[in-house]
Amino acid sequence: MAMTPERWIFLEHYAEEVFGKSDEHLAGLMDRAVDAGLPAISVSPDVGRLLKILVSMTDGDLAVELGTLAGYSAIWIARGLAENGKLITVESNDEYADFAQAELEKAGVADRVEVVRGAALDVIPKLVDRLGPSSVDFVFIDAVKSEYVDYFRGIKPLVKPGGLVVGDDAYGTRAGWIDEGYGTDAFNRHVAADADFDAVGVPISDGILLARRD
Repeated sequence: MAMTPERWIFLEHYAEEVFGKSDEHLAGLMDRAVDAGLPAISVSPDVGRLLKILVSMTDGDLAVELGTLAGYSAIWIARGLAENGKLITVESNDEYADFAQAELEKAGVADRVEVVRGAALDVIPKLVDRLGPSSVDFVFIDAVKSEYVDYFRGIKPLVKPGGLVVGDDAYGTRAGWIDEGYGTDAFNRHVAADADFDAVGVPISDGILLARRD
């Protein structure tokens, strides 16, 4: 059956209804973010649950997120970590970082999450020096779309064999069609062509790229 925009929207709503349930804190987080002047941007609840599941399928010792915004996805990722696991989340906007830090504390996961302030392309080399090669189990990329390929190139040395790299907005728009100017088409093709990774596009929400390092 052809994937029309109408069918895509129906399936998106169905997935959120069935798989997108969240607790009271997460359910109200984005309303609080908008009231605080942040943009109404986050992964959908079903994508959040997917992130938690994916993290829990790795060793779950160390995760990196590029693009914190309100902290919604960071909370989901933190909940999937191993008992003593840690998430490093990178945010360039101080206002967003402050808000996310407060929400992480309210959600009870602040002890597992370090919010690093700065542009992702500036922070990544520092993380490589600090953490060392093959140290990270899980990477979630959800920042400046036109920089996704550069993020992947920079973060690749950190990813363990068996580690996962996940990219948000892989299909670009809620209608489900790739917009080549959006930036993620180049990212999808770059990762898919990397011989060190097995990659697939998952048609959930705006599309998720999922890649596992061999």
